[in-house]
Amino acid sequence: MNTTDRALIELRNITKIYQMGTQEVRALAGVSLDVHANEYVAIMGPSGSGKSTMMNILGCLDTPTSGQYFLNGQDVSRMSDNELAEIRNREIGFVFQTFNLLPRINCLQNVELPLIYAGLSRARRRAMAEQALQNVGLGDRMYHKPNELSGGQRQRVAVARALVNNPSIILADEPTGNLDTRTGEEIMHLFEELYRRGNTLLVVTHEEDIAQHARRIIRLRDGLIESDVRVENPTLAGMETAAA
Repeated sequence: MNTTDRALIELRNITKIYQMGTQEVRALAGVSLDVHANEYVAIMGPSGSGKSTMMNILGCLDTPTSGQYFLNGQDVSRMSDNELAEIRNREIGFVFQTFNLLPRINCLQNVELPLIYAGLSRARRRAMAEQALQNVGLGDRMYHKPNELSGGQRQRVAVARALVNNPSIILADEPTGNLDTRTGEEIMHLFEELYRRGNTLLVVTHEEDIAQHARRIIRLRDGLIESDVRVENPTLAGMETAAA
């Protein structure tokens, strides 16, 4: 197969079994899935469906019990913890429900963090972090600390941090969970902009209206993919208004 045609994410018969005392819990029961570059995918499912486990495996935060996971052509399913940490920093940008910003440092320093781990020079880090904050509309808030920002602004800082090292995928876990409806819509508008710029987005959510912004919705149940459908008319209502 031509490498240019290869999927960015390839899951092949992934299982994940947790030992809970004397019981085995099969969180994923043989999941196979391809995601190509510049897809916008929502992953949904009720509690216990396996979506959190899938997110952890996709984000290289956990490894499968069996099966293979190829990310950008690399088999990450058998990597060591140190190798996984390197892949996470280079290939994956995370956006969490709770923002996960360090409270005692300013926005610019928070966004710089992945670049410190990558070993970039201070001047290069600063320039890239400034650009990332400009890209999410926070050029005038660079030197503010997280507690000086609204919830929506904090999530934008988190998105800038996820984007700063140009990762292969952006993985968002309930990104609007701590935001009011209007602010949540602003963040989804930002995600739409990122998608249109060519980013690959995977959003884990239990909210149907958030999932409807994506171009593809994967629903999990009992550790298996129940459905995988393309979205014909993603929710763009309000986005055009916000962009106007």
